[in-house]
Amino acid sequence: MRIKNGNYELTFDNGGVEVCKEGKVLYYNKRPIYAFIKTSMAVIEFFDQAYETVRDSGDGKVTAEGVLTTPNGSRLQFIDEYVTEWKDFVINRTINVMEQSEDDLGFASKISFNLPDAETIRDYHCFAPATWYRDNEYARPFVIGYDEECEYHWRKETGLTLPLFAAQSKKTGETIMLSRSKSDVKLPGRKKSKFSQLIDEKCNVGSIGLSKPEDKTLAYLYYGYPVRKQTGAKRDGISIDYVYPAADGQVGDHQQMFYVDYMIKNKTFDRVLHPMEKDFIDKYEVRLNLGCFDDFYPMMKWAWRSVYDRLRDELFEVDQKLQYQNNINAMKYLARDYGDGAWGVPFSAFLPDFDVDSISLQFGFVGQQPGIGYQLMDYGLREGDEEAFTKGQNMILFWVKNGANPQGAPYGCYSPINKEFEPYPVWLRMSADGLENILDAYVLTKKKTEEHPDWLQFCENAADFFLKVQNEDGSFYRAYNHDGSMRMDSKANTISIVRFFVQLYLVTGKTQYKDAAIRAGEWAFENVYKNMEYRGSTCDNEDIMDNESGIYAMFGFQALYDLTKEDKWLEALLGAADYTETWTYSWTFPVYSDRPECPLSKRSISGQSPVTIGMGGGDMYMAACAYIYYRIYIITGDDHYRDYAEFIHNNSRNANDVYGDFGYAIKGLSWEGGDFSDQELKTLHHWLPWVTYVELDPTSRLLNTFGAYDIAGCEKLSMEEKQKRNNIYDI
Repeated sequence: MRIKNGNYELTFDNGGVEVCKEGKVLYYNKRPIYAFIKTSMAVIEFFDQAYETVRDSGDGKVTAEGVLTTPNGSRLQFIDEYVTEWKDFVINRTINVMEQSEDDLGFASKISFNLPDAETIRDYHCFAPATWYRDNEYARPFVIGYDEECEYHWRKETGLTLPLFAAQSKKTGETIMLSRSKSDVKLPGRKKSKFSQLIDEKCNVGSIGLSKPEDKTLAYLYYGYPVRKQTGAKRDGISIDYVYPAADGQVGDHQQMFYVDYMIKNKTFDRVLHPMEKDFIDKYEVRLNLGCFDDFYPMMKWAWRSVYDRLRDELFEVDQKLQYQNNINAMKYLARDYGDGAWGVPFSAFLPDFDVDSISLQFGFVGQQPGIGYQLMDYGLREGDEEAFTKGQNMILFWVKNGANPQGAPYGCYSPINKEFEPYPVWLRMSADGLENILDAYVLTKKKTEEHPDWLQFCENAADFFLKVQNEDGSFYRAYNHDGSMRMDSKANTISIVRFFVQLYLVTGKTQYKDAAIRAGEWAFENVYKNMEYRGSTCDNEDIMDNESGIYAMFGFQALYDLTKEDKWLEALLGAADYTETWTYSWTFPVYSDRPECPLSKRSISGQSPVTIGMGGGDMYMAACAYIYYRIYIITGDDHYRDYAEFIHNNSRNANDVYGDFGYAIKGLSWEGGDFSDQELKTLHHWLPWVTYVELDPTSRLLNTFGAYDIAGCEKLSMEEKQKRNNIYDI
């Protein structure tokens, strides 16, 4: 018996299921009925068996059934229905508790396929959005996929920006993907607890990933000791699994509370199970997708878009003009002189009351002082608002007059309290942020016949500092000491300075800046793009994979494409764009919140994005990318990029008090971010300047380039007109 879909088919024989292509078995499961049973000893045991009956149910549907009986006498009836839908195989599973033993407390199950050509997990490149890319060599040790010695590499769906996991054979390119079928997550009955094997009948979240278990149970006691016991399930190599309800792990625990010396490496493995109660019924649906790709990038793009098109959350309706005005009004209100001409806005404040927690003026990154200054100037000139323009200009003037060390490198942070610059290293990414905005302010005023040669000189002095420290291979280090010596030896951040060099060349005509940009771009093309080494852009994190490194790769590669129109830069731009997009929560699920004044207590979490790999939760930094994705749409004609640009432009505002109905002291502000991957909102509820900046920047760029505050307004222009306006370096 078989079901065919394109080049692939499912065949059923001897109670098992095989995935075949042109007669060759790619994946299989000899014993598809698989249950995890929590016993009265608080140990989870495993049992599996083949289907007992398989029948053709008509209309291309195959129904497979069987009853699994545990050693304690509980009986679980499995009914699996296999059907095709468009390019997917859909697997509907129903489990009925027919009999219950008092010694069996809870259960879970998995839909699984073995990968016969894999001896280790490193035989496959894996993709789980914002969690696992290729071999996950740039992740923290406690993220799944990093430690290949673990038996289980499962991640709860709510920790993924889309609920999918894809595994690509390095030998053949053949790819298998499992994903949640519908965006129908409910709130669990119990909140997450540490070291848990919880029984929760309301939890309907699953987990996805790889496993290669020993034929022993694995449960960690509360202090980390692993309990191993022979189990009834048979080992059959490495498999891709969909586990329901969820299990998280097995990973090293970065928040281990106890350090008992058993001469072992402590790990965690958290599980949720459903109650073993007579007549309790489990129902869940999984999608199986198959393909073959010659590289990781096209596989990742296929996997992401396949699920995005099915599960993308609805658009959040936003009056973008109102929100832009909210942000301008907020920054105009907050900008002030903190003494001796140190103009800026606070570094952090707690919401909803805007209780200011810290005053420190940061050049870029989360502080974005010159960036906010430029945005106020841009608005002030466009709308004739002298107050906005003057305050913004004062913010720029402070940095131009005071913000460079004797070598020309920009300082990172100024303390108005101590009236001195803080001992920050010279971060490459942070420097690029501030320098770009000071240069933008110079170009803006020059267009209005107001010349500020000292602003341009500030930028050139900084550029010359970086020219001196550029490595022979074209790369830059992540951070430098103020004398130009290396502070952090990672080079992955090289691309973050490229857009500044390109624009400085266009403003000055000095070829050394163009040459520096191209040399840096060449290094980044070979090392960042080809190796998928998007890491280190978040200056307050380790040098690990993150979303902002993808964003800055987009900025740099697009600037080089704008400059040269060479196909290689477009290739790298699209690669970075397809990677970066996968960091956005594009589906939604409900979360607990005990803070009703927080917008996410009542709105969708979609549009938020994790900061670093494997963490879940996140912030609204992807708002920064609406403009660049819209430009990519105009360059490529690919409607997906237009759709995604609109999605992040709108849904990142889910976290904003756009209409004033959440009672924030200053209308339109947003929290900085937090965790919600366990369906419980955990955050400091505080605002930082970058939050407002990354909304202002793409909106003002859309307005200045295409004449509209939102994507719908931009779309009123003809494609010919949009393409004509898409030359952002027309200075």
